[in-house]
Amino acid sequence: MDAGSAAQPPAPSGTRRAIATYSDYRDAERAVDWLSDQEFPVERVAIVGSGLRSVEQVSGRLTTGRAVLTGALQGALIGLLFALLFGIFFTGPEFLGLLAYALVAGAIFGAILGGLSHGAQGGTRDFTSVRGIEAERYEVQVDEAAADEAKRLLDSMPAGRG
Repeated sequence: MDAGSAAQPPAPSGTRRAIATYSDYRDAERAVDWLSDQEFPVERVAIVGSGLRSVEQVSGRLTTGRAVLTGALQGALIGLLFALLFGIFFTGPEFLGLLAYALVAGAIFGAILGGLSHGAQGGTRDFTSVRGIEAERYEVQVDEAAADEAKRLLDSMPAGRG
């Protein structure tokens, strides 16, 4: 059997039916996991989020000092990456010197750039945050031809699983 003839999952039929609705993504995920455990062809299943909204969770205050520190840490990591990349050309003490130089130089440049970047914003965004997308509800949808079987299997799922 050659690589081109490997078994492919069946293509979705195009018509799907919602067989369950959950307010939490993890519950929808558990339902699909249950279907998989029951050897249902899960490639015929989709989890569809509806009522999407953007959520930005503020995680802290961003001061100039914190921006400089974050920049220094990021710069040091980039310096480490370059030292490891170019380290193939060095051995012994030369490599340790390269490593030290890259970490220090990266930290200095990162700190400068972090401070300048924060200062350039002029105090308009003095906080850090994490952005994400959330849905109001999640539907487990199944190809119409297999929806009745999937619904029957979900109905047999123990209460603690879903």
